[in-house]
Amino acid sequence: MHQAGSGPDPGGGPPGATADGAHRSRVALRVNGTDRDLDVDHRVTLLDALRETLGLTGTKKGCDHGQCGACTVLVDGRRANSCLLLAVAQDGAEVTTVEGLADADGSLHPLQRAFLAHDAFQCGYCTPGQLCSALGVLGEAADGHPSHVTGTATPEGPVTLTAEEIRERLSGNLCRCGAYNGIVEAVAEVGAEMDGADVAAPSAPATPPSPDVIA
Repeated sequence: MHQAGSGPDPGGGPPGATADGAHRSRVALRVNGTDRDLDVDHRVTLLDALRETLGLTGTKKGCDHGQCGACTVLVDGRRANSCLLLAVAQDGAEVTTVEGLADADGSLHPLQRAFLAHDAFQCGYCTPGQLCSALGVLGEAADGHPSHVTGTATPEGPVTLTAEEIRERLSGNLCRCGAYNGIVEAVAEVGAEMDGADVAAPSAPATPPSPDVIA
């Protein structure tokens, strides 16, 4: 990362921010498989850089305090609240947003198909963060990372994603519409598919999802 020259602020800096080069830097990111070189104010968050500079508005701004999960993206394969990360601190990182989940030909990611099949969203505002967080959960469980539900002992091998595990691991992603049951069912199905279960494609849930909160 090196200091950039002065100029207009393309990084979503605060109104009236100085154009002094001492307050700006160039940042190299690999976003959804594409290398991007940004010139950003040091105060710009990764969330604002994604939305305002790169035009990737799928990542949503909710609370802007890291409490709702709407801005969740994957940074170097691990889920993170992009509203809490300064863009300049992510130099060299690989970032995946909801726009990067589908294949190049437009084929939906298994999680996206499962969310549709299980009616795992209503207004959809939190859905991009839910999807990115769910993808992170699948990776964490496959790598054997325990949760509060798993217990303190590090498991031997992948963690089985029970409904309780999924609820715990996704507890940082809020849904005002209360589509939690469908979200849990969708993630459980894709998790079972990854474990080698005979699930060719997401199927309709056995019972209609209800807008209950995760208990």
